[in-house]
Amino acid sequence: MNRGFFITFEGGDGSGKSTQIGILRDSLTAKGYDVVLTREPGGTEISEKIRELILDPANSEMDDMTEAFLYAAARAQLVRQLIKPALEEGKVVICDRFVDSSIAYQAYGRGLGDAVGVINTYAVDDCMPDLTILLKLDPEKGSGRIAGREHDRIEQASDEFHRKVYEGYLKLEEMYPGRILGVDASGTIQEIAEEISLRVEGLMER
Repeated sequence: MNRGFFITFEGGDGSGKSTQIGILRDSLTAKGYDVVLTREPGGTEISEKIRELILDPANSEMDDMTEAFLYAAARAQLVRQLIKPALEEGKVVICDRFVDSSIAYQAYGRGLGDAVGVINTYAVDDCMPDLTILLKLDPEKGSGRIAGREHDRIEQASDEFHRKVYEGYLKLEEMYPGRILGVDASGTIQEIAEEISLRVEGLMER
């Protein structure tokens, strides 16, 4: 059996990841692919419990390095329990956020630098995405899109933090042009979906 295909979605809050993930999942499923949809942090019972710790606004005293280790712990469980087995079964795995989020949010946003990459070398266990869709949207616009909902601990961080995260994503796009597809998330839902579909279909056909 051929190995499956691993797709991740990245971007700041309000960039439209959930919408585009749903569209891509439905499109691939309609074409006969066996699609597994998951998210980070989360995706397994253990990882979802870690998610609650990370995102709970009550945990305002959480140290930045503690946060980085918790994300990596949730990822390690998800990779070994869900992602790797699904790929070995030839399935298409679509994950809402993955290791690039840790680099953008903790290495760049929190200023933890190379330590984040070192931690996640063990968490990822050589399971890197075949394609990463980066939905690029100015943080101020993204913040406006989620203004009416209750914010988690990460969303409550300063505008300066979210700006650093966005700049981190742009640097990652420059570093890994073969894997990361940057998409202008200010376009219409249909325009964005079509651009993503073309790239995904081209890679999967090969």
